Formats: sequence, structure tokens, C-alpha cells
Amino acid sequence: MNTVIEQLQTNKGVFNALLRTQPEAIYLWKKQSEDWCLLEILCHLYDEERDDFRFRIHWALSKPDELPPSIDPIAWAADHKYMEQDYSEMLAKFIEERERSLIWLRSLKDVNWNNSFEHPKLGRLSAHYLLNNWLAHDYLHIKQIIKLKYDYLEQHSGDPLSYAGTWLN
Repeated sequence: MNTVIEQLQTNKGVFNALLRTQPEAIYLWKKQSEDWCLLEILCHLYDEERDDFRFRIHWALSKPDELPPSIDPIAWAADHKYMEQDYSEMLAKFIEERERSLIWLRSLKDVNWNNSFEHPKLGRLSAHYLLNNWLAHDYLHIKQIIKLKYDYLEQHSGDPLSYAGTWLN
């Protein structure tokens, strides 16, 4: 567990470095209208930090075998008015929430990471499973952010980017 927690710590710095000091033209840009921009990704990360991963791990550890309240992360974009949020404020809030998560995770002693609940569609979800998926969620969004920034550069630089190499999936 400590390795995963340490990587979540490292990713706090990665997210901060990737997202800070972005001009509005970049953080509101979408390659296609149905894509999320950096602001929406950032708001999503903030909500997931508080209302999904940390909450559900705490739930699994403290109320095993009880189903937590359902969530709808896709609907959060509209419900929480992601496009109306202040980008710099959301970055600060996300980084603060990540730090709260890290403090909480490090405070856990002698917990049963196998504690779990039964998800109606995904089956049995343990605290261990959720922690690993939290880290995987970070990686997916780091990749998404980097790809969005690459696509923005490709579209706005006026130069072909083929000298740099090709984007690997």
C-alpha cells in the first residue's frame, strides 16, 4: 500500500506541474466539442478525489458489506457546473484535497485492505482494489492531459511535429 500512496504523492506534483499557469486559451480548448478541456478534467479530478476514491475507500474500511451511495461522475460536469469554475481556484482546491487524502491514507494503521462491498455492476470492491484504481485513474488523466496539450500544440503551433516522433497509444 505504501508504494501506491507514495505514487499518489508524486502524482500530486505531476498534476500541479502539468496544470499550473495555463492560459485560458489552453485550459478551455477542446479538440472536439464532446471532449473535456483541462478545466473539466481538473474539476473531475477534484470531485473524484473527495467524492469517489477517498470516500469509497473509507466506506469499504469502515462499513464493509454495506453499499455506498451511488455516484454519477459524468453528470457531475453539468451538475457541478465545471465550465463555470475558476481554473486557478480549482487547481488549488484539487491539490489541497490530494494532500488531505495523503494525510488520511498515511494515518491508517492496522486496517484490513480486503474489506469490501458488493457493487451492483462491478462485483466485490475491496479497499485494496479501490486504492489501486485511484492510482490508475491518476495515470489515465495524466495521459489525457498530456495528449490534450500535445493536440493543442499540434493544432496551434503552425509547425508539423513529426520531428518529435509519433504519438504512441
